[in-house]
Amino acid sequence: MPARLSPFWRVCFAMCVGVMGTALASPLYPFYQELWHLKSSDITGIFSAYMFGVMGSLLFLGRLTNRFGFLPILGAGSTLMTLGVLLSMLAWNPAAFVASRLVIGLASGMITTSASIGLNYLNDSGDAKRTAVVTTFGMTLGFGLGPLIGGLVAQWAPAPLVSAYVPSLLLGLLATWGLFRIPVQHQPPRPPSAPAKGSSLAQWLPSITLPPSALRRHFWIACMGTFSAFGMFSLYASLAPSFMQDMLPWHGPAVSGISIAMILFLSSAFQLLARRTSTRTTAIAGLGALALCNLLLLLTTYSGSTFLFMLSVLVTAFGHGLANLTGMSLVGKVATPGTRAGLLSSYLIVAYVGAIAPILGVGWLSDHLGLTTAVVIFCTVMALLTATLALIANSLPPIRTPAG
Repeated sequence: MPARLSPFWRVCFAMCVGVMGTALASPLYPFYQELWHLKSSDITGIFSAYMFGVMGSLLFLGRLTNRFGFLPILGAGSTLMTLGVLLSMLAWNPAAFVASRLVIGLASGMITTSASIGLNYLNDSGDAKRTAVVTTFGMTLGFGLGPLIGGLVAQWAPAPLVSAYVPSLLLGLLATWGLFRIPVQHQPPRPPSAPAKGSSLAQWLPSITLPPSALRRHFWIACMGTFSAFGMFSLYASLAPSFMQDMLPWHGPAVSGISIAMILFLSSAFQLLARRTSTRTTAIAGLGALALCNLLLLLTTYSGSTFLFMLSVLVTAFGHGLANLTGMSLVGKVATPGTRAGLLSSYLIVAYVGAIAPILGVGWLSDHLGLTTAVVIFCTVMALLTATLALIANSLPPIRTPAG
């Protein structure tokens, strides 16, 4: 890492690298399935273990950033993520792999919350929208690099369940080293609302915060939009290697890794293109796109069309990007220094519930009704949900806050 890289970009790099390990295992699931004789529900359960780790981090560790500052928590999260990736690489049975996914989830929650707060503090431009775009872009880029690099390495390198984790492990060490070299003066003062150092019990209680009542409908629409986006991405990330075998003429971890990464890379690109668009417009367009991508995937399951599958991936990326941009922008608008960590945790908790509940349902349905039927039910329910949310978002008045 260049010595003259600014603290802002060091934090951004650490956030991007820190979340690489979260979806890295997605293209590797067929290997694990064959090695340990796992069912579809087992795969979705392992995938969700990461999400439960994130939820625990957001619920019980969300206030640590307010107490200790973003730099120590980001450094701890980056260290924990690197250890989680190492444990994944060494996993000897499903239980050890689940434990590694839980560790990665805990670290991911610490990284996303502390890095988001840190980037807001280190942003000298005063442009909250710019910071939201950089934050979501960095996170999404990191999420995509994990399965892309892991899938490519696993396709051609020996010992794929070991070698696929090496790039993320090395980058994690570099990012952690760079964080501990940031001067302490870049640490913000502790907000007045942060708990005193002696209040140890309150420090670990769930950190849930809501915006003022006039903005709660906007907040919940943004949360549910990301709920739907995370649910759709989880379908691709956990079961894509399985259902893609019937839709595409190419197979292997590289193909599934590239497909998953393309959703996230295109999502990042759409966020950059829409960075100057109003939050209300991104909310409506994102929810509409999420409804459409579910309908396209529904048609794909019956037709087996490669074109429709690729189109559904493109529209999924568009909806995923705008939903994430909407949520992060809204949190940036309505939060104060004392409520930012709590609001961000609340928003991300709803998002990760979307990544857990629907995909566990798909895994259970796959075991009992077959994968195709499970995907059809998922797409139908999610299309109805997002279409309804788009109509509600269209009826809401523009957001007016002191921050603009």
